Amino acid sequence: MKDRRKPSTGGLRRIKTTGELMNGKTKKIIKKMALGIIGLVLLLVLTVFLFMQHPMFGKQPEGKRLERIKQSANYKDGTFQNQSPTRMLLSDKSKIRLLWEFLFIRVKDLKPAEKLPAIKTDLNKLIPGEDVLIWMGHSALYMQINGKRILVDPVLVSASPVSFVNKAFPGTDIYQPDDIPEIDYLVITHDHWDHLDYKTMRNLRNRTGKVICPLGVGAHLEYWGFDPAAIIELDWNDHIQLDGDIKLTALPARHFSGRGLSSNHTLWAGYMLQSPLGNIYLSGDTGYDTHFRKIKEQFGTIDFALIENGQYNEDWKYIHLIPEDLVKAVGELQPVRLMTVHNSKYALGRHAWHEPMQKIAEASAAHSFNLITPMIGEPVMLKDSTQKFSAWWKKAQ
Repeated sequence: MKDRRKPSTGGLRRIKTTGELMNGKTKKIIKKMALGIIGLVLLLVLTVFLFMQHPMFGKQPEGKRLERIKQSANYKDGTFQNQSPTRMLLSDKSKIRLLWEFLFIRVKDLKPAEKLPAIKTDLNKLIPGEDVLIWMGHSALYMQINGKRILVDPVLVSASPVSFVNKAFPGTDIYQPDDIPEIDYLVITHDHWDHLDYKTMRNLRNRTGKVICPLGVGAHLEYWGFDPAAIIELDWNDHIQLDGDIKLTALPARHFSGRGLSSNHTLWAGYMLQSPLGNIYLSGDTGYDTHFRKIKEQFGTIDFALIENGQYNEDWKYIHLIPEDLVKAVGELQPVRLMTVHNSKYALGRHAWHEPMQKIAEASAAHSFNLITPMIGEPVMLKDSTQKFSAWWKKAQ
């Protein structure tokens, strides 16, 4: 007798149902993971957004300040421009890769193994009429000239928006804002974190007579509580008479600006300080360009040049002086005395910490530059051309 029962399909149905259940569970898990990732990204974006609302990021120029900026020959298409076309980065590496290399690729002697030598001269006890210069590390300078106290790019607390990045080398942070006496003139070259320190500025705002800065930078300072009447903003080749015998001229530099996600809404500059002591040139941050030759033609004798030297890299050679370009610049300027800054306090470039000083010392010996090499805090007597300094970086290697 034939078995007329239909072939059972129950097993197949059970397998199919189990598969469907598994696919459903997998989809739910993937969906939850995707939502979790999206949530984390949104939280990160919100955190960054809120963090960037902190006053230390400064403020973009607006109103009458912005209208003045728009009249500058150096401002085009909504941003300031260098005199020559300038790529910020020559490398094809992505920004993520460059950031990775900056944070994680090890460089031999990037930071000193020991505390660097320094001398903490008490600025309040300097003889009032004495013409003296004191390097406070990186590009920070304190000067007494013709009875006036002048402070340049004083980064004394933090060179970055977060304390664990760009920490000062041991021994180089001997000066703090409270060590600075009342200032007649505060000079700022541009608004990068390693030249314009929010906490230092807040400390000095009620102890500063006048602030001289490039176009647009005054927006940060006014936002931080400086008296607008005390802020003097200059375009390239603008000048101001600081005192009866002291004149300051803002000069071109090849660099960029910015404290947040956008760049070049404020100007960057070098300066020439003219006084009875002669012409003192402050390069500010700059790459090599024709402006060095033009500055020499404009001012003739340069009695003392303070030029950036450090934090360089072939990837950004147009915005910072690599060693061979520094030699070219000095050769064109032909200063009576030379001192280099922008080194020996922070590791912003991917070179050994002592390399900038060693290379300029070797170049000076080869080309007969009159190089002086004070330690941080060591007084430079501006009227004493015979003063000698040690090769202190060799002792710290």
